[in-house]
This record gives sequence, structure tokens and C-alpha cells, in this order.
Amino acid sequence: MATKPPFAQGAQVEHPKFGLGSVLSCSDEYIVIKFDDHGEKKFVLQIVLPNLKKSDRQPPVEKRRATKRKTAPVAS
Repeated sequence: MATKPPFAQGAQVEHPKFGLGSVLSCSDEYIVIKFDDHGEKKFVLQIVLPNLKKSDRQPPVEKRRATKRKTAPVAS
């Protein structure tokens, strides 16, 4: 019988070195967290688990990149 991972997708966590982040995925072996200031990091769950704290903050709004408009080629 599979055990439930300690953190659900989307859970907000705090790590002592990397700060606040959102859980992208969590399995029995690994957890992937997208940190606000450090990007995505993958950890071995049993090693990082003692250092993670649940956070009650609201998840940050995803920033969308501005897309460049394509201009039509100039006929010469």
C-alpha cells in the first residue's frame, strides 16, 4: 500500500537556505519545489524533510513574460 506524500502539489513551504516556494511534485522519494528567488530544485525527500516548514502564505501570482510581436518583412 502506497503512503501519502507529506506535501501536496501547490503546498507552500519554507526552506532555511532557499526561502519560500511552492511544491510542484512530491513522491515517496523526491520533492520538486519552485522557489521564489532560486527557481526549481529537486530534493531527496528523506534528507530535506526535517528542514522544510509548511507556510500559510498565498502562492505568488505567476508572472507572464511579455511576448514580442512579429512584424511583417518589409518588401524591397
